[in-house]
Amino acid sequence: MKILVRQALIKDNNSSHNNTVKDILVTDGIITDISSSIDVKADQVLDANGKMISPGWVDVFAVGTDPGYEFKDDLQSLANAAADGGFTHVFSSPNTNPIVQSKTGVEYIVSASKSLPCQIHPIGALTKHTDGKELTEMYDMHASGAIGFGDGTKSVQSAGLLIKALQYVSAFNGVIIQIPDDQSVAPHGQMNEGIISTQIGLPGKPALAEEIMVARDLALANYTQSRIHITGVSLASSVAMIKKAKKEGVLVTCSTTVHHLLFTENDLVGYNTNLKVNPPLRTEKDRKALIQGVKDGTIDCVSAHHTPQNKDAKICEFEYAGYGTLGLEATFGLLGTTGLTIDEILQSICIQPRKIFQLHSSIEKNHPADLTIFDTESVGTYTTDHIKSKSANAAFVGKEYKGSAIATVLHAHYYKK
Repeated sequence: MKILVRQALIKDNNSSHNNTVKDILVTDGIITDISSSIDVKADQVLDANGKMISPGWVDVFAVGTDPGYEFKDDLQSLANAAADGGFTHVFSSPNTNPIVQSKTGVEYIVSASKSLPCQIHPIGALTKHTDGKELTEMYDMHASGAIGFGDGTKSVQSAGLLIKALQYVSAFNGVIIQIPDDQSVAPHGQMNEGIISTQIGLPGKPALAEEIMVARDLALANYTQSRIHITGVSLASSVAMIKKAKKEGVLVTCSTTVHHLLFTENDLVGYNTNLKVNPPLRTEKDRKALIQGVKDGTIDCVSAHHTPQNKDAKICEFEYAGYGTLGLEATFGLLGTTGLTIDEILQSICIQPRKIFQLHSSIEKNHPADLTIFDTESVGTYTTDHIKSKSANAAFVGKEYKGSAIATVLHAHYYKK
């Protein structure tokens, strides 16, 4: 199969063609030509004049639902949502049924994703049954294709166990992926603790629950000299701690979510259950600090934390609603409205996640095709028509966007919106 992309502006710091306008020919999954003009008959031709092309985008955390919860999302619908949003790689948490805690579970996802337009990388469970008590065989899962390790939506609470895990993965340069949440602090909190939670009568979860965990995990990473990725960072104080730790040589990277860059606790006044997330939405001061953290590189990545929920888990009283929102389809367009430049956005969804998790790719002749073609100028408002997931809990519906993915090429897979 031949795919020809015409006149795209290449955005790839690792490419000798960076910031030049070229035709790109992909033949059977390999970039076979990059020239000012290519005259060849192709199966698919995409006119990208005025558009950009970069290595395929990477989302470092989505809540896994296949196997076991396919009514929320299966691997195909997850891949479709990702590709529609411009992502060619998505990391899936182990919170499936059964839990992804063995090489068999990892191999199922790795094998199934070979036929999909987006490569889904399993995050292997750090503890058996994600119950925080006994470590899994992480080396076997690593050898089978696990991208990293963690208990997904369940933070590892035991410091002693996390030390052992960090020491374990350092033997093969693995990465622990952890949401910062001390579950002993206000475990029934529904939103950020503060004036708004008091005014609308919802139990609050204090910033302390995140701050304690960030401080602890930074100390443990420093002690073990091992790699940890803290995902879902939501506080200005967390950004400050991580920035200081990086300067001191701690092997920490981190990500925030697109919804934490857009929404605050004030948006919960209407009890929108699609905005019930963990960590919770914080203050305007925190939101601005997160954006600055992305700009200055303290925050390495931005993730959708794509979390499908069935209708019953969201069309109910806020207190009983499930956590999480969809977001893969809309991440890029939403980031375009935050004041981030295109280079800053690409750093957070392409360059840095690829560097951290060693997903090397470059727009060069004879390299495997792993590409996202996108437009930075298109504007509009998200509707339910933009949802590609089986679920519908999308907080982005009704939000304005600037920029849109147009197509992706992952080896021989071509996805066009």
